[in-house]
Amino acid sequence: QVQLVESGGGLVQPGGSLRLSCAASGIINNPYRMGWYRQAPGKQRELVARISNSGNTYYADSVKGRFTISRNNINNMVYLQMDSLNSEDTAVYYCNAQHLLTTANYWGQGTQVTVSS
Repeated sequence: QVQLVESGGGLVQPGGSLRLSCAASGIINNPYRMGWYRQAPGKQRELVARISNSGNTYYADSVKGRFTISRNNINNMVYLQMDSLNSEDTAVYYCNAQHLLTTANYWGQGTQVTVSS
């Protein structure tokens, strides 16, 4: 039973930083690829970054060089460090876990990130 809970969202001015956290339960000893997605108003949910259980990472072009995804396999936490934020980063950010064998996906409830102009 996988449960994901995001935290760390909020209001930040352009150029500022935020660190999102995802507490993942039920993934110990299972091969999950963890990721962060975001959905802006009126837009489809998009992949922002993801990381395998071995540490391989992927970033969307729009966030390369600004965002860093990481995971702690001891306490099952996944993080998204967001730097140099701009208004285009305003969205609800969702934590995602995908089982590498079954491809089953699990989602958190999301955390709001708002970058003021």
